[in-house]
Amino acid sequence: MSGPSQSRAALLLHQQLKDLVKKPPEFFSAGLSDDSNIYEWDICITGPPDTLYEGGIFNAKLKFPESYPDRPPKMKFITPIWHPNVYPNGDVCISILHEPGEDATNPQESASMRWNPIHTVETIVISVISMLSDPTDESPANLDAAKELRDDYATYKKKVARCVARSLDGE
Repeated sequence: MSGPSQSRAALLLHQQLKDLVKKPPEFFSAGLSDDSNIYEWDICITGPPDTLYEGGIFNAKLKFPESYPDRPPKMKFITPIWHPNVYPNGDVCISILHEPGEDATNPQESASMRWNPIHTVETIVISVISMLSDPTDESPANLDAAKELRDDYATYKKKVARCVARSLDGE
C-alpha cells in the first residue's frame, strides 16, 4: 500500500517497521498485529537483565492514532505485569506517552518529559524497558504495587517473580 493517499503517520510507521526488521533491537521485538493495519503493533519485551523482570517475556500492544507523530500511541501489556507504572488492566503510564504540553494536574511532569514527535517505536519501547528497570512510586498507575514497592519490598518482589514465571508459561 503506497502512493500519495498514504498518510504521514502510515509512511513513518512503515519506515520504522522496515528499520526494526533491518536492525532488530536487543531486548524486544516488534511487528504488526495484522499486516493490513499499520496502526496496531505487537511488542514482545524480554525482561531486562539485572532487574526483577529478568527472564520474563512480556507481550504488549502499541496502538497509534492516525495523528501520529503529533499525538502519542497507547501501550498496553497483554501479559499480566506487577509494576507501579502499569495500570491493573495493563495500560502503561509513562510520561513520554502522555499528550504533549503542560498538565496542571501533574506539576512534577514537565512538558519536556511528555510526548514529542521525535519518538519512534524503538524509543518508546526502550523507555518502557527502562521503566521496568527503574519503577517509581511517584504518581503511580497501580497504587497497590507502588505501596508494596515502598513499604513491603519482599512481597513486591514475590509478585513480580510470579509474573515472570507466568510470562514463561504463556499466561
